[in-house]
Amino acid sequence: MSSGTPMRIGWICLAAVSAGILGFGIVVVVAPPAGDALLYRADALATAGLGLFGGLIAVIPFRAGERWAWCALWFYPVFWLAHLVFRLPPGTDRVHQVVFLALSAAGLLVPVRTFFRAPTEGHHARR
Repeated sequence: MSSGTPMRIGWICLAAVSAGILGFGIVVVVAPPAGDALLYRADALATAGLGLFGGLIAVIPFRAGERWAWCALWFYPVFWLAHLVFRLPPGTDRVHQVVFLALSAAGLLVPVRTFFRAPTEGHHARR
């Protein structure tokens, strides 16, 4: 595996999770379920925003190796674990929650050495 492969695996996994969240949010904004359509649309808009911002973090600063982005994106596995444990909506099948939990955890763990390796000669350690 080349040195860039773990990072590529990481940001692609995280971008896929972001795309799924963004897509779900957009679908519900456009076609909310029966009930309180305004509440569903408001929640869906926030969901779409989570997917959009997470995706931007995954493809720009995370991909560039920014440690803060790696830390911030731990929100995804925590989010999906909470949905799974507390049986939160959407849906009742839980398969998507397990898949997104696995993808987000893999996206953060596979390239972990990239974010926490010792500084190379000529570079100063981050403080």
